[in-house]
Amino acid sequence: MDAVELELRKYDGRPHRRVTGRLLGSDEYGTWIGTPRGSVVRYSYGWRRIELTREDSVRLLPRDGWWMAMFRAEPSRTDVYCDVTTPARRTAPDRFTVIDLDLDLIRFRADRRVVIDDEDEFEEHRHRFGYPEDVVTRATGAVAELHHALTSDLEPFAGHYRTWMSRLTDARRRRLR
Repeated sequence: MDAVELELRKYDGRPHRRVTGRLLGSDEYGTWIGTPRGSVVRYSYGWRRIELTREDSVRLLPRDGWWMAMFRAEPSRTDVYCDVTTPARRTAPDRFTVIDLDLDLIRFRADRRVVIDDEDEFEEHRHRFGYPEDVVTRATGAVAELHHALTSDLEPFAGHYRTWMSRLTDARRRRLR
């Protein structure tokens, strides 16, 4: 599995965060990146500049979707975390880049509740950075699409991601031998 970097930027071009993972492969849903527990996440804001992931996760970059998803292993309280973004672009052989459009959807493991987060940040940034109307329409459309898929347990959110999680954990076990 090749090392790849997933880079999130804000609409004005400034860096937001980067995570280094392993390219697991692609399927009908998009490109899958594994980030084993202990993967490095670099933040471009706040007091924490570098953090290590606490659990295994796999990230899905859909082919043309205006979002990306992170599927988290236990013991995380959340099983899915979706960022509303521009469609992912491969900006280098070992890098994928998205523009983070602020909105997030989070599904909690225990009760399957889905929360839409950072709507206030989206409203603030759409005016400050002048999001074009088509970007606003696509971002809010992605929220509706994701909310429906997450609450209805549609794939890839129902369980398809477990195939990719297994590939990640199997590869880690092989490396530890």
